[in-house]
Amino acid sequence: MLVLGIETSCDETGIALYDTEKGLQAHALYSQVKLHADYGGVVPELASRDHIRKVVPLIEEAIKEAGVTQNDIDGIAYTRGPGLIGALLVGSSVARSLGFAWNVPTVGVHHMEGHLLAPLLDDIDLEFPFVALLVSGGHSMLVKVDAIGSYELLGESVDDAAGEAFDKTAKLLDLDYPGGPRLAKLADKGNSERFTFPRPMTDRPGLQFSFSGLKTFAANTIRDLKAASESGELSEQDKADVAAAFQEAVIDTLLIKCKRALKQCNVKQLVIAGGVSANVQLRAQVTELMNKLGGKAFYPAPAFCTDNGAMIAYAGAQRLLAGQTDELSDQVLPRWPLDELAPIN
Repeated sequence: MLVLGIETSCDETGIALYDTEKGLQAHALYSQVKLHADYGGVVPELASRDHIRKVVPLIEEAIKEAGVTQNDIDGIAYTRGPGLIGALLVGSSVARSLGFAWNVPTVGVHHMEGHLLAPLLDDIDLEFPFVALLVSGGHSMLVKVDAIGSYELLGESVDDAAGEAFDKTAKLLDLDYPGGPRLAKLADKGNSERFTFPRPMTDRPGLQFSFSGLKTFAANTIRDLKAASESGELSEQDKADVAAAFQEAVIDTLLIKCKRALKQCNVKQLVIAGGVSANVQLRAQVTELMNKLGGKAFYPAPAFCTDNGAMIAYAGAQRLLAGQTDELSDQVLPRWPLDELAPIN
């Protein structure tokens, strides 16, 4: 089965063609980073309009790259939610229109299920059950995965997601948008031991996350440094040291929660996915942790950590193979709990 995947949940237009027998055949991605840079964050209306401009040309590009025609496509998967409602509507409208025109089934995919299954694009030796840590700009959650479509939410952020906290702290340090990757790069030059940042919600039982207070601690640290400076501004070393301490606190917090989840579920396989999973230090420390525990960590390829069409095509293909398709009454879901997904029989 050849499946066209369409991802338009936020600020990336992702298109891919996935063959259930041959694997990924093509993928195309357009990022709106430059469009939103002047605003310091994603502007929903601008994001929706840009998806409209880019989605069809990218579909044509992917079809050409794969060396197929529209007649070879057996189904279409699109991101149904969660995400920005206007952006989601672009993808769903295009997917359903093409499905009707080409007489092929369509299926709406949960954005986080796409991230969760992204490592499987590389045909890795990952067995069920496993624990997944999903970390991105909008989500931080731990999930037990018993099978594709069978998910148990173990814990999630009660306020800011990890990626969101990265971006907000980067803004406090006057780093350009998108701030998260820039903060991580700056942290490489810093001394993480200069400041002692808290590890939120690790001094109590449970698997919930909270990163809002960590961001506030960073803001207070920056304020105190400016007050103590003759110029009233941070030096480059100050910025690097704050970035290093902040990043280490986030990673330590994630590791502590992952270790608890693995013990609670009695498994030794851990998937790290979502935009923050591209963080080099996070990957290194997670790999070290899993080696100590006698387990193994799995990650998506770097190109598939951020939003992309390939993960949607793969997840959609699994549901189409199971006979799941859209109903005409189905609507996009800007808010959609992962554990409410229909299982794959």
